[in-house]
Amino acid sequence: MQVLLEVILPVFLVIAMGYVAVWKNIFPASGVDGLMKFTQGFAIPCLLFQAIAKIDLQSSFQPGLLISFYSGAAICFALGMAGARVFFKRDWEDCVVIGFCCLFSNSLLMGLPITERAYGTDALTGNYAIIAMHAPFCYGLGITVMEITRNRGAGIMRTARAVGRAMFHNALVIAIGAGFVVNLLDFSIPSVADDALSLVVRAALPTALFSLGGVLLQYKPEGDKLAIAMVCVIALCIHPALVFGFGTALDVPQDLFKSGVLTAAMAPGVNAYIFANMYGRAKRVVASSVLIATLASVLSIWLWLTVLG
Repeated sequence: MQVLLEVILPVFLVIAMGYVAVWKNIFPASGVDGLMKFTQGFAIPCLLFQAIAKIDLQSSFQPGLLISFYSGAAICFALGMAGARVFFKRDWEDCVVIGFCCLFSNSLLMGLPITERAYGTDALTGNYAIIAMHAPFCYGLGITVMEITRNRGAGIMRTARAVGRAMFHNALVIAIGAGFVVNLLDFSIPSVADDALSLVVRAALPTALFSLGGVLLQYKPEGDKLAIAMVCVIALCIHPALVFGFGTALDVPQDLFKSGVLTAAMAPGVNAYIFANMYGRAKRVVASSVLIATLASVLSIWLWLTVLG
């Protein structure tokens, strides 16, 4: 109960503030769009750039952590696709989108603040390692499979161009890449610039959580109950269980192991809806899954924090 009160509920209370503020017209919905653009286009990229630029690459990018997390994510993508096709007879394009929803954990807006509150700032090394690969891996996998599905195996160059456009027009990917360049060149960020970055970074997570609450208000749970339930089970239960099993087998260091399992236990992120909207497929399933899984993750995160100790 102490974990629930001290670690999980403060984060969800900030999300709830955003939800209620927009619901009661205390804060305009148009303002939420602006906040999301600020957090995803500026504040969080600054956070990731600063973190990756200063991180110890040798100790944080532990192969066992990345293999366990992304093997689990890929399996969940396949399970979501197969389940949507076999049990719900969805078109293959819908199946890819539903699989992507099972794949894309909310590693940034929820994973970072939950891990920080549970284990402290020093425990975020594993989170940053996962996040550095998250958008490239997830979008790369999702877009590649979708383009192959849409073209039924034709158009390799078109597929490559679609993947490239999605990657290099993403502010998070650009910030991560810039952080790697600075780190590998051992370039010291001038103190004035670093202080300015730190000011923006301090606003990143609370602003992101508040705006996430406002965004979730738009996701009305409608129909497709069994498909939504499947997504929630895969994202909240199967993914962290796979990471737990793989991480144990690969003997991942405990601090990184906890970051991996906890990040995998997060609900699907808003990017899952962005992906669905990009292709105009399974939007109702994904939107409802993001909302319901976010609410259900209060209990699932509590469970995994208890298991991890």
